[in-house]
Amino acid sequence: MTVDSEPGSTVPRRQLGRYLRQLREESGLTVKAAADVLECSFQKVWRIEKGAVPVRSPDVRLLCQAYQATPEMTEALAGLARETKSKGWWQSYGDAVPDWFELYVGLEGAASRLRKFEPSIIPGLLQARAYMEAVILADQPDMTDPDLQSRIAMRTERQGLLSRHFPPPPSLEVIVDEGALRRSPTVPGAMQQQLWHLLKANELPHLSVRVLPLTIGPHRASVSGAFTILDFPSSDTEKGEPSTIYSESLTGALYLDKPKEIQRYDEVWSDLSDRALTKGESQKMITVIIGEMNNNE
Repeated sequence: MTVDSEPGSTVPRRQLGRYLRQLREESGLTVKAAADVLECSFQKVWRIEKGAVPVRSPDVRLLCQAYQATPEMTEALAGLARETKSKGWWQSYGDAVPDWFELYVGLEGAASRLRKFEPSIIPGLLQARAYMEAVILADQPDMTDPDLQSRIAMRTERQGLLSRHFPPPPSLEVIVDEGALRRSPTVPGAMQQQLWHLLKANELPHLSVRVLPLTIGPHRASVSGAFTILDFPSSDTEKGEPSTIYSESLTGALYLDKPKEIQRYDEVWSDLSDRALTKGESQKMITVIIGEMNNNE
């Protein structure tokens, strides 16, 4: 028997476990009742819900039937169960796990610390409304107004993560390239509003927005592009989930959580952190850019 030294990503099964636990709790069934459905021990159900073990699609369907899940949710979870056996993991929008199945949002909500690098735009969690609208339309210029308003509402709701009371909000550390601060939408005043929004966000103790100046030459993130490092809480008695790297492209999203991958991105983040302005210096630069934009109008 050979041991796989490069286990697959745990992201699909962690997400699957979260959804199964949520469905079970909403149905009012106990872990013992779920174990009876699968004819297994309650410890196995507990491990499934923790994402500690892969689970077969037929078992997922049995649980979904017991939890009275919708056919759409059942199919999505069965597809996610198949992904738990993959060596690596790439979520391709519209495939077995559809884009409405908000995998990243689930991870984001469970994280205790978020570290984001953005070379081109302000991150979605910190976007003001006018800027948000401009970014969405830049990506999909033919979007109808109802779809646009729906997308804005979803992103605004997601921003509530930073002001929630329980559990405590995650710490958010953002390093944004200076070029993103100077790349203004065509809507008059939208960028000034956005930059003021960043200044106010930087006043909160659990938020940090730092600027990577244009005077900095090529750096270790020049190749990687935008990415997010998600760290998860742990306790004295229980080890937390492994950190996860999230990187998005036009056709899908890449999730990385192997130790070597995490180490590499930690090193890239450290390099960015060493080169970026301090929080105070970043505040000053953002204020100067606002002044320049006001003078040019």
